[in-house]
Amino acid sequence: MPPTEGNPTGNGVGPGGTTPPESGPLAHRSPNIQPVTPVPANPQSANSADSPLNNPIMVTLTAFAILVLGLITGIDWLQIAGTIMTLFTSIRLGWPAFKPILQEMVSEKEQPLIIAAIGLILTLIGFLQIVGVNQALIAWLSQPDWDALGALGEIFGALGQILIAVLAVYIAWRQYVISKDLTIQQNTITQQQTIDAYFQGVSDLVLDEEGLLEDWPQERAIAEGRTAAILASVNAEGKAKVIRFLSRAKMLTPLRRDRRLGRAILDGIGGYEEDRLHGVRVIDLGVMLARSDLSDTDLRWTDLSEANLVKANLARCDLVKANFSRTILYGANLQNTDLEGVRFFYGRLEKASPRSRTEPPDYTTGVHTGAVVENADFTDAEDLGDEQRYYLCAWGGTKTRGTIPGGCQGIPNLLGR
Repeated sequence: MPPTEGNPTGNGVGPGGTTPPESGPLAHRSPNIQPVTPVPANPQSANSADSPLNNPIMVTLTAFAILVLGLITGIDWLQIAGTIMTLFTSIRLGWPAFKPILQEMVSEKEQPLIIAAIGLILTLIGFLQIVGVNQALIAWLSQPDWDALGALGEIFGALGQILIAVLAVYIAWRQYVISKDLTIQQNTITQQQTIDAYFQGVSDLVLDEEGLLEDWPQERAIAEGRTAAILASVNAEGKAKVIRFLSRAKMLTPLRRDRRLGRAILDGIGGYEEDRLHGVRVIDLGVMLARSDLSDTDLRWTDLSEANLVKANLARCDLVKANFSRTILYGANLQNTDLEGVRFFYGRLEKASPRSRTEPPDYTTGVHTGAVVENADFTDAEDLGDEQRYYLCAWGGTKTRGTIPGGCQGIPNLLGR
């Protein structure tokens, strides 16, 4: 018998050797499955949402009815129950609408003050009640002494005048605070506009029409003058913005120059070639940042090499990957700074030494390529590497060694003082 279509073997068995479901003895049997109607776990839950107890308006009207009934009948306990129920249900019903109004009238900072004042007043009343002053005052007021009442009225009048004066002082103080906040915001906006204008002005000054660097000596002098002026007129955050801009634009990095025209030379990979030994910076910071406040700022990946940061405040700065080679950090404050990957020198650790006023640096061996870190404060500095710790301990002097996290045990004091 020839094999049938769809069954090459002709035995009614599929390729896997098993009978398909449609060819078995149960192929024409229909399963006897009855639909199951879901039964709620709680039969009463379907009707709980429609209960009058879940309607705040119905509960409040019920409390009104109980109070009115108590007032009509004159039953004391019914009046008390109706009053309490009406109070709490009315608060529950009106609180969602009253809450935004209260938040608009009283700020979150003023709410604790008002609650504390109410608590102090209630505490004073309770204390006077405990010591018996309230009873004595009530007994004194029960005697119709008009002269005493007049004197008491004058006292309350004086207290009212004092409260009015206090209220006037409070209003004046609030106006001062609001005016101060507005002034700070306006100064921030003005500073940002000034910084943006500086960015645009420096870019137009040192770039040609094709976007290539073209900084002649006089243009570099003007750019340095603008930089000195802007750094002297902005706060710490503004200084950090200017430094980050100049660093990322390679204006603080010494660039290799054409010996004839003095133009920066491209490195062939989309940037300008660095020349640490003979290169010329577009902008030389010099002493612009000496004694400046740069605390709590972001100075990651900035090039501050050869800058004068004498007694500068760098506390709590993020200095990840910053370049401090040949930077003068004498007496600088670097407490709680993040020093991960910070470069303090070039070359080999064994040969690295601070910059010299007379000797040129050797960027191969590291001689005279290091930062001046004498009397600098590194208390609680974070992510300090082993080479960084060795250099700071060796060339920081006695005062600096006492602030290095982890100590300087086993590291010689090469500075000698």
